[in-house]
Amino acid sequence: MSKPKMAAPDEGLFKPGSKLRHVKTGGFYKVVLLANQEATLEPAYVYESMQSHDFWIRPQAEMEDGRFELVAQ
Repeated sequence: MSKPKMAAPDEGLFKPGSKLRHVKTGGFYKVVLLANQEATLEPAYVYESMQSHDFWIRPQAEMEDGRFELVAQ
């Protein structure tokens, strides 16, 4: 049985340290890294709210489907 390929921390569309804006809410976030969901091994972003400093996890596919846009740094 072959082992699934694990996501590298910076191989997604948004790199660690990237600043993003949520298109619907207007909230600002900073990407921490790209990780893997433990149960499914699905790639997921870990990101931080720049307002509340809470940390969030969202599947890579959702982060990269147009819900977030890169903010010029």
